[in-house]
Amino acid sequence: MTRQNRIAATALTIDELFAQSTWFAKLDEAAQARVRAAASERSVAANQALGHHGDKQHVWFGMLEGLIKWSITARDGQTVTLGGQSAGSWFGEGTLIRNKPRESDLIALRDSRVVQIPRATFDWLREHQPSFNDFLLRQVNERLHWFMGAVVAHGLLDTDSLVARALVGMVQPLSNPSGAAHLPLSQEELANLAAVSRQTCNKAMTRFKNAGLVRTGYGGIVVLDVAGLDALAR
Repeated sequence: MTRQNRIAATALTIDELFAQSTWFAKLDEAAQARVRAAASERSVAANQALGHHGDKQHVWFGMLEGLIKWSITARDGQTVTLGGQSAGSWFGEGTLIRNKPRESDLIALRDSRVVQIPRATFDWLREHQPSFNDFLLRQVNERLHWFMGAVVAHGLLDTDSLVARALVGMVQPLSNPSGAAHLPLSQEELANLAAVSRQTCNKAMTRFKNAGLVRTGYGGIVVLDVAGLDALAR
């Protein structure tokens, strides 16, 4: 049995994801029915792409299960990971709003499931539901600040800080709306998100455990001190 299969993961149905999404709860009943009727589910196998750089995107994504990373691959093959999305989060609005091809790859780090909201429905929500635009504005703003931090991190931070930042990224609201401290995340997946080797990640995690910042076990990683990790990630 692989490590991936041993990690206890959150799995949502489409209705469960909608029920816990604040933007959906603020829609009127007719708008909710319209969104639910347009929604569809898609599965993505581990290491496969949900979207490629240069693709024209036609849907907005919500995470039902699994783990998706955002990454950019340079011409020399070097990859920079920008962040990850776990169950309960919504993403892809920036590409739809810009109405231009994707500038990053979306790769499944484990078998994953997403719900897809068609562009036509997404655009209708923007035109007719003010609360939806308020949600998008906050989300885009938070994502902008996170990505700005990612640029700084990969240029200035050491490897321990990169691992700490990856952990903080997985408990902040954009990736983890529920705020759950338990992350069904393997250290191999964490290394991938931090863009460091697994050996480097393991050494960092040992130091974090000794400092009382995290706890690891059979089911994943438990973040014990978000503030402490956040301080390391800056």
